[in-house]
Amino acid sequence: MKKDGHIHTPYCPHGTEDSLHLYIEKAIQNSFEAITFTEHAPLPIGFIDPTPDMDSGMSMNQLESYISELQKLKNEYNKDIVISTGLEIDFISGFEQNTTTFLNTYGKYLDDSILSVHFLKHENDYTCIDFSKSTFLAFIERLGDPMSVYKLYYKTLLDSIMSNLGDFKPKRIGHITLVHKFQHTFAEVVQDHKEIIVILNEIKHQQLELDVNSAGLAKPYCLEIYPPPAYIKLAKDLGIPLVFGSDAHQAKDLHQFYYEISNLL
Repeated sequence: MKKDGHIHTPYCPHGTEDSLHLYIEKAIQNSFEAITFTEHAPLPIGFIDPTPDMDSGMSMNQLESYISELQKLKNEYNKDIVISTGLEIDFISGFEQNTTTFLNTYGKYLDDSILSVHFLKHENDYTCIDFSKSTFLAFIERLGDPMSVYKLYYKTLLDSIMSNLGDFKPKRIGHITLVHKFQHTFAEVVQDHKEIIVILNEIKHQQLELDVNSAGLAKPYCLEIYPPPAYIKLAKDLGIPLVFGSDAHQAKDLHQFYYEISNLL
């Protein structure tokens, strides 16, 4: 099935005001059979968003409207395309119980969701590692070197995969090499092959899906898929279900690079 399983919406506070209709019509025009809207879920109660505008997740008071609007669109387009209601859930160390409570409340309204790591905990605070190059480089300076950041990222990612977030835990793990987003700011390549292998094997063990995320190709300091092609092939060899995701935050980025990487799927 031709599917884009990672799409953001006008409910994203750091995204676009492009309408949901605009996304859906573009998907139909491009002959996609299914799409999943995966807006950034409201961040856990008690978690302080470290980004300057505190706009990493949807407002809680918009969540019911988001779910309701998607239900109407499912009915409107039911003969044209399969639309799934989803969320991109942040795994944040120390907030597992809050996340489980949220999923126990709202998970029954979701068809298909993603579990991702954007925030890393060091000492007593959190950093959004994909927010900006300067934020990422400052975090490296705090931890001492790039490999220390990479190892913390993969440890947190592994914790997310192994976590017990209840019956509504997302079945797909998002952009597992997001830590590569600013890789071309370094003089040398960070050797994280072993860490990625561990991640893929645990995804297989937990019987989860892999987000094959094309957004990294559009990032000037990344220029590769999350994860790179060799690991997509390995995931296929392991029998891990692959789901393409454009991670579009505006309609013009919907399905970005799909035709360039569709052979990998």
